[in-house]
Amino acid sequence: MPETELRQNRLKVGIIGCGRISEKHLSVITDEHIAADLLAVADLDETKAREKSGKYNVPWYTNYEDMLAEHPDIDLIHVLTPTGYHARHVLDLSKYGKHIVVEKPMALRLEDADEMIRAQERQHRRLFIIKQNRFNQAVMKVRKAMDQGRFGKLVMGTVRVRWKRDQRYYDQAAWRGTFELDGGVMAQQATHHLDLLQWFMGPIASLQCRAATRLMNIEVEDTAAAVMQFTSGALGVFEATVATRPEDLEGSISILGENGSVVIGGTAVNKIEYWKFFDRRSEDDTIVKEFSEEVPNVYGNGHFLCIQNIVDAIRCNKKAMVEGPEGKKTVELLTALYESASMDGETKVPGEKITRSRLGRSRNV
Repeated sequence: MPETELRQNRLKVGIIGCGRISEKHLSVITDEHIAADLLAVADLDETKAREKSGKYNVPWYTNYEDMLAEHPDIDLIHVLTPTGYHARHVLDLSKYGKHIVVEKPMALRLEDADEMIRAQERQHRRLFIIKQNRFNQAVMKVRKAMDQGRFGKLVMGTVRVRWKRDQRYYDQAAWRGTFELDGGVMAQQATHHLDLLQWFMGPIASLQCRAATRLMNIEVEDTAAAVMQFTSGALGVFEATVATRPEDLEGSISILGENGSVVIGGTAVNKIEYWKFFDRRSEDDTIVKEFSEEVPNVYGNGHFLCIQNIVDAIRCNKKAMVEGPEGKKTVELLTALYESASMDGETKVPGEKITRSRLGRSRNV
């Protein structure tokens, strides 16, 4: 189909999972600037499905097979179910021959991520992973500076996720804080920041990680820290916790290079807090103000551009920012982190054969 015709077509979208994150997706899909139409929503919880159905004036279902039977013209399915169900849902949905969007992380097991990618490839359909922080104004500006070579030789990248989650958060749903369906702070809250660290700094040669459960009554870790060495020789430092009190403190990344340094802070990597390079440019004087933004919560504002990127990629047959193989990199990194933590900080290499494959089996209190 010619690109001009593709640009005129609007995608038909179905939502599976009407929980906490679904509003971010629904509000974007129904935005007038997005070339997509919401056809239906589905959730095992009838109350949740009915709520979104009423708000967005579309049919609701408690079984996605019924939804797809009634709406066979759906082009794109958003899978917004608990993380532990992502793989089984994508593998089941792949038989319908639809493009699929999955929230982070794409899977809790590396072998599941591989099978999800293969399943969609067999159907000649695409698998997209939500990494909304890549689309933050501040993050995109720093990425541009890196692509322009302004940092020079990279020295160190540091990520800090200091958020608050209390026991009420985990008690809201039985799957939260479990090995099988959720994973801990690294797999859930910090997965976007780990993605950014790897995206900016490049492949990781080795890492060492420690994890602990300090304040929460959950199966998985609420606090973790790691040191890394990238294949470039640069070092990385990672820390994440949901045991910050009394409130969210930061979600940040720092990039240090031989020619300059940048810090993106805020609660959702949404504010440029430091920006200086030896090769000073006129735009540098206004970057901190122009490319920092306020956010309503730790999810940030990136979902709009992230989903728009996916819709445009399908309609125009072009590459999206994060498709299956790119999303798999985070699962490889998380797997190595959890493996190291479960083995008292032993050195691990992302992508190497592992002994424990499900993210979160690393409680090391």
